[in-house]
Order: sequence, then structure tokens, then C-alpha cells
Amino acid sequence: MDCIVSISTPLGRGAISIVRMSGKDSLKVALKFFHSKSSDIKPRYMYFGKLEIEKETFEECLMVYFKAPFSYTGEDVVEFQIHGGVLLAQKVLEVCLTHGAKLAEAGEFSKRAFLNGKITLDKAEAIIGEINAESEGELNSSLKITNGVLAEKVKNEQEKLTNLLAEIEVSFDYPEYDYDEVVKGKILNVIGEIQKENLQIIEDSKSATYLKTGINVAIVGRANVGKSSVLNALLGENRAIVTDIEGTTRDSLKESFLHKGIKINLIDTAGIRETDDIVEKMGIERSLNSIDRADLVLFVRDGSENDTKNDEIIEKNLKNKHFLNLINKTDKKRILPKKENEIEISALTNKNIALLKDRIVEEIIGNNIDTNSLIITNERQLNILKNCNALMEEIISAKEQSVDVIAMLIKKLWNELGKITGNTENENIISLIFSKFCLGK
Repeated sequence: MDCIVSISTPLGRGAISIVRMSGKDSLKVALKFFHSKSSDIKPRYMYFGKLEIEKETFEECLMVYFKAPFSYTGEDVVEFQIHGGVLLAQKVLEVCLTHGAKLAEAGEFSKRAFLNGKITLDKAEAIIGEINAESEGELNSSLKITNGVLAEKVKNEQEKLTNLLAEIEVSFDYPEYDYDEVVKGKILNVIGEIQKENLQIIEDSKSATYLKTGINVAIVGRANVGKSSVLNALLGENRAIVTDIEGTTRDSLKESFLHKGIKINLIDTAGIRETDDIVEKMGIERSLNSIDRADLVLFVRDGSENDTKNDEIIEKNLKNKHFLNLINKTDKKRILPKKENEIEISALTNKNIALLKDRIVEEIIGNNIDTNSLIITNERQLNILKNCNALMEEIISAKEQSVDVIAMLIKKLWNELGKITGNTENENIISLIFSKFCLGK
């Protein structure tokens, strides 16, 4: 393949920038403009030298050479570690292009790694997940897949299906023996085992969407009950403006924090009350919209006062919504009667704030996510597993059919499973997946 090149680090000022080339002529191209005291360049050694940017203009840098197939792409790879800087990195890129390299497309390095058998398709998607991960849970999920857990499971299941097809072929070769019932019994047992494993993955992954997107939590309540103080307490910083003046918060404020590896997205809303202020009315409308979009609503009430008409209005809007009654200001004497599903807190003293964080995760996820099990956050992979489950249901239902009909369904299942790792996937899907990578990856 052609020698491709790209800047592999984010553009900006920093300690170093990396420019990467891949292809059979990578070292040949590099030695046209990189000069060091060593005449013999050995693989996986770092060489200090001068990179000629223009005539008599050099950049002192490091170069490392990876010989095929022992590289990320499976091809010869050369990387330059240069001083960090936008213009300098661009100049080095231009030098590589001038001497015969071609500009890499988005994700082309990883696509070559896949085509050269260095990574499977599920691992490539997990690499994207690692790069984009915003929570520990999402990162751990991606790391398990890049370590080959999913690919190994798919491989084992495909081997079981291959053995079944071999059994069926034997029954075809010896028609004088009544192997059909024996073979069908084996088929049902094996398909049952595979289905049980895959259904467990699907079940474990149901709540995994929260690993990727986080839990959306709306903080609502009438004006001046301490909603912004609750947000600040959960974040551990003074992010929202807090005053004794009603109607301070006029728009939704969105902030996030991590708890137990889960991203929690907070939405501090405008106090819901009757008002003639046009701007405040718009904020209240957004508060009501936030309630509709939230996974969980924290209904903040002032424990030192009785409910008002505005509290009653809010409670009506929370009908059929998942919410917690958050009884704030417990540093004062409580007057408010007990409420169902309540937590007493004090945003001022941080009383029960840690408990509240635990409760948010428990209310939405509970113990549904076992971080030690295989969890899939990739929608494409989950849909393939669901398609496989439907095919397995079809195979089980076809037990009265002839074994050649069942064999056709097993082959279809084998191909569907292969779409996860990419050994049966078409070029269009492969290109789409790798286009999601950044340049230089």
C-alpha cells in the first residue's frame, strides 16, 4: 500500500507532537530528510537526529521505526517526535508529503491495522470508545473489548457452530443411519448454550447506555428552596449563583460530575412559580421541558417551611415521572411533614450529599451493571447480538424441519456473529466505522 502520513497528536502547543507514516516505503521516505549519526536504523530503537524542513533549516527530533508486521498497522511505520507546535507539525507533515508520502484519511491507520489482521472490527470500535470515554465505566467497557474479550467469545461461538455444520455434513454422508434426531438434539443444546450467553450480555448491557451518556438529573423546585445550592454541593464547587433573591436562576444550567464511574448530568432549573416576568417565564418553561427529558428528577423542598401553591403545581407536573423528594435546609428546624421517597439534606452543611449521590445511581441503575462482566455500549454490536438471538429462536422453532434447512439457518447465524469482529462484514460498513476516527489514528 502507499505510504501515508498524518499528525497523530492534537494540534496545539505542547511538549511534543508526533507525525506518523505507514507503508512499505516509510523508512525510505523518512531517510530522505532525516539524518542521524547511525547509518543502520534498527526497528524499535529511538534515534536522535536532524529533520530537514527547508534547505539548511533543521528540526532536532527523535525518530522510531517499526518493521512490519510488528507495528500498529502491520506495515512498516515511522514516527517522528518533534517539539510541540501547530506550525512546526504542519511543516514536518509537508516535508513528508513532498518526499512521496500521501495524506492519510480519517481512521486510515486503524483501517489498515484491521485489513492486515492486527485488530478485529469490535476492537477498532472499542478504540473509538476509549478515545471518547467520559466516565470510568465507559472506559472499562471499551478496555475489556480492546483486550479481546468480545472477539474471543464470538470466535468460540463460531467454532461451536462450525462443529454443528460438520455434524450435519456427516449425517448427509451416511443417509442409511438415522442421525437426524441425534444431530438435532446436539443443535438444540449448543444453540441453547450460545443463546443463554448472548442474552446475558444483552441483559447486562441494558443499563450500559448510562455508561456512555450518563444519568440526566433535573433539579426542580419553587423559587428560593436551594436548588442552585444543591447543584453546587453535588459538584463540590460554587458553579451556580446563590442569593436570597427569588428568581435568580432564569435559565437551565448544565454541569456534570462522576460518581462510581458513572457520569451524572445535572440540570439546575429556574424556580417554578407564577410570575409576570417574560424572561423568567421562559426559564420556567425550560424547567418543565427539563423534567420531561430527565431520567430522574430531584424535587427540592424547603424542610423549614410548609408546602406552597407552587410546590403543589410542581408535584402535579411530576406525576408519572421518576423523582425523589429532596428535603433541603435540615440545618433548620423541620416543619414540613414527611414525604414518600424522601432524602433529608442540607446543601449548606453538605449533610447527606454523599448519600444522595449513591441514591441517584441506585435509583436509575441499581445493581444492574456488573463492571466485571462483558458490557457492550456500542449500538451496532448490540443490534447484531439481538439479530443473532432472533436467528437462534428461528433455529429452535425449526426443529421439525429437515437438517439441511437448519444448516442454512446456522450458516446465517455464523455470518451474523462475524459482523461483530468484521470477518463477514462488507466494505461499506467497514469504511463507515473507520471514518469516525480522527486523522492520524
